[in-house]
Amino acid sequence: MNDYSFGNYLYELRKQAGLSQTALAEKLGVTNKAVSKWEVGKAKPATETLRRLAALFRIDVGELLRLREEKQQADVRKIVITGGPCAGKSTAMSWVQNAFTQMGYSVLFVPETATELITGGVAPWTCGSNVAYQECQLRLQLEKEKVFEQAAASMNTEKILIVCDRGALDNKAYMDEFEFAQALRDLDTNEVDLRDGYDAVFHLVTAAKGAAAFYTTANNSARTETVEQAAALDDKLIAAWTGHPHLRVIDNSTAFEEKMKRLIAEIASFLGEPEPLEIERKFLIEYPDVRWLETQPNCRKIEIIQTYLQSEKDEEVRVRQRGFGGHYIYFQTTKRRIDDLKRVEIERRLSESEYLRLLMNADTTKRQIRKDRYCLTFENQYFEIDVYPFWSDKAIAEIELSDETANIVFLKEIKVIREVTDDPSYKNASLATI
Repeated sequence: MNDYSFGNYLYELRKQAGLSQTALAEKLGVTNKAVSKWEVGKAKPATETLRRLAALFRIDVGELLRLREEKQQADVRKIVITGGPCAGKSTAMSWVQNAFTQMGYSVLFVPETATELITGGVAPWTCGSNVAYQECQLRLQLEKEKVFEQAAASMNTEKILIVCDRGALDNKAYMDEFEFAQALRDLDTNEVDLRDGYDAVFHLVTAAKGAAAFYTTANNSARTETVEQAAALDDKLIAAWTGHPHLRVIDNSTAFEEKMKRLIAEIASFLGEPEPLEIERKFLIEYPDVRWLETQPNCRKIEIIQTYLQSEKDEEVRVRQRGFGGHYIYFQTTKRRIDDLKRVEIERRLSESEYLRLLMNADTTKRQIRKDRYCLTFENQYFEIDVYPFWSDKAIAEIELSDETANIVFLKEIKVIREVTDDPSYKNASLATI
């Protein structure tokens, strides 16, 4: 668990003094790795070191002691497990409970709202209209999540995983475009907040796609779809969540037990268990037909502004504004390279005020990167196609993998020029060089 309050304060003091982590370490008689751990919240200095810090920065040692002893907030992650009908969600919950409890997490489950309402007599066919029902479901979903988040904040534990059995944006798959717009207006919200309010989304593909012999409605009284309807609904659910910064699709390419193991592995990878590795492959492609992309139900356009911050030689630190239509979320990402494919990546969500404050530490040797990202799901893969304003003949397509040997299948409309995973000139940090 990381505690950012002390680390952020120390970072600000060091930067104001014009010191690198190495220079500060030398003055304190510690290693630069120790300073790095303090600043990212992985450790805190001893009392004698605090006294030296206070003397060095000419501040009250009591303030540093207070921050060091301040109760750390639990590391709370909220994820969605969604999927088409008869995808294995109920079994998945048991697997998640067992796996992550063993890893030291307190696992909290937000039960599926649709099943609760329908079995209680509140359904699309009992309400005045479909949109009236969907608004009821959305309101209850969001209120339940608030209750679980409030409960999590009160718990005396370090790592908490809130698992939502379906999330707010699942409702979009059951509405047409006009009904969804009406629901957003009535609830005074927007699609970006509903979609990106979760840290990660894991979609289990319905048995109707690739394992039809195992498709059944017998184990869920709220399930009424035929095999064909279930497959179509599965596609709509994937499309609804497309655009989320961390969407993973778990298909039926293996036996069911292996499917559950792949789900656990994907969640563990996201949580950084045992280490927050990112496996990414990158391809240079011909400039895509963006008008065609924007008409695809399985594609979402995202506006991104990325700013690099001053950082140490072996690290890359950036902040990112991400969203669409005036609605944005903010992240800080720290990366450390292991090899051409693997990197340790630590990401945390920022408030708007934190984001604006961190912009003051921008690396002025790099330009701000602005790009349109087209998030595209195809064959249970999740592509991110980045279109830059300074290119008119090419773009970048990226895909994150849990297995670096996984086979990648592109749409025929995406023309690959070559792979550039290990070409540093196509990394955003290089493109940002002035």
